[in-house]
Amino acid sequence: MKIGILQPGYLPWLGFFEQMYKSDVFVIYDDVQYDKDGWRNRNRIKTPKGAQWLTVPVHVKFKDKQFIKDVKIDNAINWMKRHLFSIRQNYAKSLWHEKYIDIFEEAYSKKWDYLIDIDMFFINKIKDCLGIKDKKLIMSSSLNIKGDRLDKIITICRTFKIDSFYEGSAGKNYIDENYFNKNGIKVKYQDYKHPEYNQLYGEFIPYLSIVDLLFNHGDESLSILTGNISKER
Repeated sequence: MKIGILQPGYLPWLGFFEQMYKSDVFVIYDDVQYDKDGWRNRNRIKTPKGAQWLTVPVHVKFKDKQFIKDVKIDNAINWMKRHLFSIRQNYAKSLWHEKYIDIFEEAYSKKWDYLIDIDMFFINKIKDCLGIKDKKLIMSSSLNIKGDRLDKIITICRTFKIDSFYEGSAGKNYIDENYFNKNGIKVKYQDYKHPEYNQLYGEFIPYLSIVDLLFNHGDESLSILTGNISKER
């Protein structure tokens, strides 16, 4: 059994969903400290002028070491109108615009108080669009597991009787593989080969939000992001 444990993101990139797809159990790591300048509240889409950031404004006091699940959105700024406008405008000519735009219109018509809620709204909707509806997502906060970073991950693995931890490539900077091996857990790092696919607006830009792939390739998106088929420009 293989587990993926990832912090949530706002309109995540392709690699996030590749880890989800390849994991038997997928845990959203929401009870860890919110990181400044990370991907929890922002991502990029493509425009005629290149990549554009979409950022959800948040109230964060880093001295309080807030968990991701506790971060509130700053709704004094009309960010939802801007995000919906940007997505509508820049993907209006995409092949799959009509099929998916309703998801964004629904999301940006609601009032969101916590960042985790809109992150999870999009993550759940997008995984359904990709065709991995049956993949159950577990919030780490629901497990009520204490401990430092590595011990917490190991306890999560034990909870689900996991023997393989599918970790992002950044994990090489902090994972003690020997410690995991002693606990009967093998660590496998993601070595994601980003696919090149058909985009609007000229030269290909990698590492955008999954939104870009979905609007341009629709039903083929999962096969493209997992490398099962190749879409050349």
